[in-house]
Amino acid sequence: MNTSETLADLVAAEDVLLFVNAAITATGQREFRSDAVGQQLSLDFLHAYVRVNYRRVYASSLALDINDHNAARIVLGLLETAGEASAEELRTEGRLIAARLALLPPQRVYRLFGEVRRAGINNRRTRAIMRDWLAARPDLGHDAVKYRGGVKTAARHIHLRCPEGAGPLAEVGAFLFRPGRLPRYEHRLLDAWRRAHYEQGAVAELPFTVAEGFAARHGMKREVFLKRAAPRMTRLERLRTHSVTQRPEIDLTAMPLTRLALYVLSLPFEQRAARRTELTGALRTAARRAAGGHAGSWGRVHAVLDDSFSSSGSGQKRRRPLAVALAGHHLLEALAAPGAYRGLWTSGRGDALLVRPWGPTPLGMRVLDALEPGPGGAAPDRLVIVSDGWDNAPAGLAGEVLRVWRKRLDPGRRTAVVHVNPVYDADGFDVRRLAAGVPTAGIRDAEDLPALVEIARFAEGRTGAAELHAYLDRRVALFLGERETVS
Repeated sequence: MNTSETLADLVAAEDVLLFVNAAITATGQREFRSDAVGQQLSLDFLHAYVRVNYRRVYASSLALDINDHNAARIVLGLLETAGEASAEELRTEGRLIAARLALLPPQRVYRLFGEVRRAGINNRRTRAIMRDWLAARPDLGHDAVKYRGGVKTAARHIHLRCPEGAGPLAEVGAFLFRPGRLPRYEHRLLDAWRRAHYEQGAVAELPFTVAEGFAARHGMKREVFLKRAAPRMTRLERLRTHSVTQRPEIDLTAMPLTRLALYVLSLPFEQRAARRTELTGALRTAARRAAGGHAGSWGRVHAVLDDSFSSSGSGQKRRRPLAVALAGHHLLEALAAPGAYRGLWTSGRGDALLVRPWGPTPLGMRVLDALEPGPGGAAPDRLVIVSDGWDNAPAGLAGEVLRVWRKRLDPGRRTAVVHVNPVYDADGFDVRRLAAGVPTAGIRDAEDLPALVEIARFAEGRTGAAELHAYLDRRVALFLGERETVS
């Protein structure tokens, strides 16, 4: 291979990693250092650029741990530009779209279907994808009550046949398009919705988000309504209302790790200290569950965790960067060999449960500390940095420390160094990096850290597009194979 081909491969690999990092971290919402408009414009450009130049990669990204916002955008982009794809590409894209839609929250999918309708995408393939997804829903009557506008839009767009007479689909059709025609419904939720207009007792039978509106209409006291609605609340709804109810029944050990970290950080310091055993135990349980088969396999692990003021995030993503660092702290402890983990916060605090966003970001100083040999004089096997990359006390020290360490002290790469960044930098079209030789990956949920470490190795510049495409092909095969096995 000549030099120009090698350079082209490296550029292609960098472009792909750029997009993957954005698709994992960016949601088009305001970040600490950039507004929502800048985020959206930056994402618009990246989606268009990668879809046009690397359509295969663009579709394959649906098999990666990207966030729901970008997954929906990719689906919309693929459906909107189906004329640009070959027949083989359309077949693969259709399977990827179906598999990804099955994983997305239903409200996100109904919102996507609304965008499809507004964009005027009404070809046979698109209608078939929508029809198959609706047919796979476990209870369309439940969806009709909880997501009425979304179901109605989708049904109209695909010309869903809702025959008159008896049967579940007939009742859903009457509920959506002929309200008031039937004196009662056989479907429990549809009939509860009918009765809730005049019967207060029927309100508690409805999904929580629907019941809230009826409760306000009937003038029900908030405390009474929440007590009656508690058995039908989802876990997130229980968390959202925990400050209102006296004794919320929340199973913290069943919560996803990053979501649990967000909950912990939302509590006042006094509550965190009073519930230390409960909260720490729940975090460790969630971390062990997230580590899975990787638990204890990473050897000696040192971590630098960013709890500077910028980890407070924004009004739309409140404390998200700090939650990823807190969750990552416990996950890395589970991944490390027993007793071989050391976590260093940029603030110098030693109590992870009581961290808060505060002060500058002295990453360089903490990296120096983290590279110090542990017990027995051994250097860490892995150094993981969880930070937005704004090293400012002093500026640039972390990158220089890592450069010298890699070039002079550890040229054999005995210590694997990786930087995971939970914040998308709209101006740079990527997550901010500490140094050219340090692999960096975007991260949204700490649970994805083991997979992201594998992706990050492609960012070192020692592998090209061929290796990256092979990795994506493996992920696609695994993603489709798992989905089709389950279905």
